[in-house]
Amino acid sequence: MSFGTALLDSLLGILVVFAALVLLMVIIMLMTSIGDRIERRPRPIRADVTPVPPEPQPPAPGSAGEVKLYDTDPRTAALIMAIIADELHTPINELRFISIREVKEEH
Repeated sequence: MSFGTALLDSLLGILVVFAALVLLMVIIMLMTSIGDRIERRPRPIRADVTPVPPEPQPPAPGSAGEVKLYDTDPRTAALIMAIIADELHTPINELRFISIREVKEEH
């Protein structure tokens, strides 16, 4: 095989790979745009049905009530309660948390 033939074969191989990649890119873009159009389609709303607000859920079995949070956001408090339950190897609904407060250290 001469150098020219090998170079031509290499270029054709690279072109085939890039053509396949471009084809895959076009297929993915088409599928994404079709999916976006389906999600944006308005759903019919029945006029005779009025939305009913959900009733408040009762506490989970074994729940110990409310927790007072001082200078702590609910997400951080939930993480702290989960970590304590995991460290104690106790289900979280068997623990009672009265309050959670952030302790700020002064240096």
